[in-house]
Amino acid sequence: MTRTAAELLALARTAAGLSQRDLARKAGTAQSVVARIELGETSPSWNTLTRLVRATGSRLHATIDRPVAVDQSLLDDVPRILAMTPEQRLLEVAQVSRFIAAARRA
Repeated sequence: MTRTAAELLALARTAAGLSQRDLARKAGTAQSVVARIELGETSPSWNTLTRLVRATGSRLHATIDRPVAVDQSLLDDVPRILAMTPEQRLLEVAQVSRFIAAARRA
């Protein structure tokens, strides 16, 4: 799930039971700074956001991942597979397995 800096800060602050004023005091900044960030009026730097989130007693983590490549033809095949009986699915898996084994030998 992707959240904005405004959402992350408001979530951390409310989870800690802090008002904007309390958070600003703990982080050594003005309440108006916290308000502007939470309203999405300004986009904080990574360092500022990290400092504010830490002042709530939480930690901020970032993850970089690559999107999963989805082959549309596989998705198009889902209704056909769902319509199969369990036995038919096992046969399909066996056929695919044999196909892959043959391709590796070639």
